[in-house]
Amino acid sequence: MTRTPPSELDQALVAAVAELGFAISAAQLERWRTNLWLARATDCTDPDTGEPRPEAVHRAMCLAAASTPGRGISWLGWTFWAIDDTPASSARLRAAVASALQRPFRRNGVDVHQIPEGDSDAASDAREQLSVALLTGQRHPRKDFDGALRAAAADAAFELPPPRSVPNMFHPALLDQGARMLLGGADDTGFEDLADAWEAASPANSALLDTMRTMNREAALKGIDLFAQSPLADGLRGLVRAVQEADDRVLCAAVRACTKGNAVLSTLLIQRAPDDPAILQTLMDDEMWDQWARVGGFAPVLGVGGEAAIALNVFQYLTLPRWAGDLERYLTLMDTLLAPECRRPGLVAALPTAPRRQQELGVGR
Repeated sequence: MTRTPPSELDQALVAAVAELGFAISAAQLERWRTNLWLARATDCTDPDTGEPRPEAVHRAMCLAAASTPGRGISWLGWTFWAIDDTPASSARLRAAVASALQRPFRRNGVDVHQIPEGDSDAASDAREQLSVALLTGQRHPRKDFDGALRAAAADAAFELPPPRSVPNMFHPALLDQGARMLLGGADDTGFEDLADAWEAASPANSALLDTMRTMNREAALKGIDLFAQSPLADGLRGLVRAVQEADDRVLCAAVRACTKGNAVLSTLLIQRAPDDPAILQTLMDDEMWDQWARVGGFAPVLGVGGEAAIALNVFQYLTLPRWAGDLERYLTLMDTLLAPECRRPGLVAALPTAPRRQQELGVGR
């Protein structure tokens, strides 16, 4: 089949991107538009000048930079759907985030819709078998990302702020309880189970655990089950439901914040911190280093693993207002650390938040 020659508008866009050092084809433009990552040619062009709009050129450049033969552009595509914030792009975004949350389970043959429910012995035993299957053969790193950074700093005799949580988020006790919680939620995991796992992974934090146990005991005496109030009380089903039921605009705001945060943190750690280690001290001194960069999962590269991490971040943003507000505050801090003269064209500039819109929606407040 003979392909239609590219229009003059598309040729102009291809030429403008080429001036920035990226070669793209009319076929790529067509694919990006099919996926709703790029507007149609007339919308990419300034009607007064006939030249490609700067924002269209920049987006096409980012898409070109992320495009690798045989691989998708991963969560960068989510970003553009979230920025456009249309009913069609929101529908694609919702499906992609929900799919990313379920993917690690589907790889192990677990369908969220087929996880046995209820507290019967049969259902509990079935979920127990599923949790064992999920973890069988899984590799348990001795250090997570935070631990690796701290080990490197120690070798360089560089002092970093102390951690606020367990030394290694991949500790087997935590992974075991995490699998149980995602499969069965409050039916299979309670506060004491999680506290015991935390103590096994971080015996040095006994004082913090004592405080947490006291708070839980006092709440229980008042008839309050703190764990049952957690967004994770319904396990994986609750995660997927939160995404599927979120308002379009709120979902887009969450994805914009989480993808921008990931990109800015990547830039700071990879480009800036090696020359200015004080940046790492500042980042780690904030509670969001532990609450987001470690617990939520930091994804410095595009890919399936990054999608799962950002999908979990989006769930937290949607269900935990304080967490969402703290992420917005941390974004402001990171923007300050990322001095304007050190910015480079690329993903960071492509991932704006929309503070005015978020204030209108009450997101993160």
